[in-house]
Amino acid sequence: MSKKTFSDIDLRKALALIKKPDAVLVDVRETWEFEEFNEGGINIPLSEIRQKRPLVAPYETIVVICTNGVRSKVAAMDYCRVPEWAGKQIYHVKGGIIESE
Repeated sequence: MSKKTFSDIDLRKALALIKKPDAVLVDVRETWEFEEFNEGGINIPLSEIRQKRPLVAPYETIVVICTNGVRSKVAAMDYCRVPEWAGKQIYHVKGGIIESE
């Protein structure tokens, strides 16, 4: 059995992907960071991603973002480990939000 993996994408492609009705942008930064600046989507701090999976479960395309791509990569790897999500498309915004500045 092959292991589910995520794909790295840039911010421009991420923002295009989340326009689809079955897609969600998950910002895994802390709440105060999200409130200071965000690209939209929902805020689920990295420390809460497992407890808040039900918020993301309805979507077929999941795009994960953070400041520089470190926390979002951890979250994307965690989402890939959910057996029931094997058919979902999971993306990680490489370089994070700072890539857009």
